[in-house]
Amino acid sequence: MSTHARATQVIVGEPEVVEDAARVEHSDAWLSLKAAATALQDLQAQDGSIPAPTDSTTEDAHDEARMHVAQIVAGIRALAPSFPHDAEYLAASVRDFERWADGGFGIPDFLESLVAFQPQQHRADGIRHLVVFPMYTQNGSRDRHVEAVLVEVIWPEFIAQLEAGDYGNKLFVSLRFLDFTPGYDTNSAVLFPETVAMREIPTFTWGAIFQDREAARYRRVVRAAADITKLELPADAARMLDDQQLTEKTFVMWDIIHDRTHMRGDLPFDPFMIKQRMPYFLYSLEELRCDLTAFRECVAIEKRLTAQESLTPAEAEMLEHAKLVQYAVIFDRIFRFSITGSRVRNYDGLGGQLLFAWLHQRGVLHWTDTALAFDWAEVPAAVVALGDAIDELYWRSIDRPKTAHWLAAYELVRGTLTPNPASQWARGLPDEVLAGAPRGYTDAVMDDEFPLSMFFEALDRKMKPVIESTAGVTGRDS
Repeated sequence: MSTHARATQVIVGEPEVVEDAARVEHSDAWLSLKAAATALQDLQAQDGSIPAPTDSTTEDAHDEARMHVAQIVAGIRALAPSFPHDAEYLAASVRDFERWADGGFGIPDFLESLVAFQPQQHRADGIRHLVVFPMYTQNGSRDRHVEAVLVEVIWPEFIAQLEAGDYGNKLFVSLRFLDFTPGYDTNSAVLFPETVAMREIPTFTWGAIFQDREAARYRRVVRAAADITKLELPADAARMLDDQQLTEKTFVMWDIIHDRTHMRGDLPFDPFMIKQRMPYFLYSLEELRCDLTAFRECVAIEKRLTAQESLTPAEAEMLEHAKLVQYAVIFDRIFRFSITGSRVRNYDGLGGQLLFAWLHQRGVLHWTDTALAFDWAEVPAAVVALGDAIDELYWRSIDRPKTAHWLAAYELVRGTLTPNPASQWARGLPDEVLAGAPRGYTDAVMDDEFPLSMFFEALDRKMKPVIESTAGVTGRDS
């Protein structure tokens, strides 16, 4: 028997009943389920299947896999009483695992359990979910392996009021990590249904973001970057660095407005076009547009609530976080997004570079005597102006051919950022590309079409260890 097999046979047989959901992450049932899922990953191919042994001398991987699946099923059954709101999903999960094993471990199909999992129906602060699927983790592993995650919903009253009012988003779920398998010991901060292995694509009814990871990364990175750049943080922004829960709620407010923005406003016919190969700077502008919309809306919320004579407790908390979102958008975009990841078509990085340069060139951000400073009273108008410029680009796009929209988007970016000296786009695309298929335009974009400025090159060298240290971080690590 392999080491993995010995390590995960603890609870096969009568399931342990775990009654207290608050202690689930420390229970034997969860730890055994987690260990079995982790061991199973070593047997899976990238598509999630488990290849059969190739010769008689090879240990039967399917026998080992069946033992791990039995361990996972036993764990789900033991833990299910702690999650009565997910009873239908957990029962379907057991059936999907048993069907996968009985069918010989081909490419997994967990459509039934995915359709049964409806976390958006239980948006109550502190409610917990056990999530087990074969899936890949965005910004983590591209292998569609079995992952198990224990999560807790973050849903304070002021967010509930935002969602019930002008910022309705029935699909949005905000989460906090409790524990997870290796696919989430990464930079991944989302739980999306489209990552799950399934035979067909259903109508997706939810999408979840781990705000505790976002908040923990933000606090670690901004603390280090502010020290390196000698930035004197405003008092309310400085509070976020010492308060994980305050920062988590700030990111929930940012994300719920960001997420609902993707399909609202004057847009190109389909702004994301996931199945279409677009120059990566188009994705930069779309993500930045949604962030700047969140910024603009929070400026408006702050103005409206400040003018009120009295506030309810939820409105007071909403006002507090509306201001904090503005700081979060600026500092996360500038200090983390700009220098995180490779320089290969890094669209989030480009968005951060664009925001920094836009503010600098409008005289509200200063890099003087090796210190960074902001004219905070002037910052909101400058940030909103960048959002307005992107909105104008989008509004004009519906009257333009697709490639003409791409060229206009490039001009917007290059109006602030300096392209790579070797750029074909900057020199002017040749006629055969301009007259050809859109793929020619995309192929001509360099991997690093807009290289880091000298400021960011220096910051990147000093911040790299801090950025790397945030992989896998959660609110409990901060």
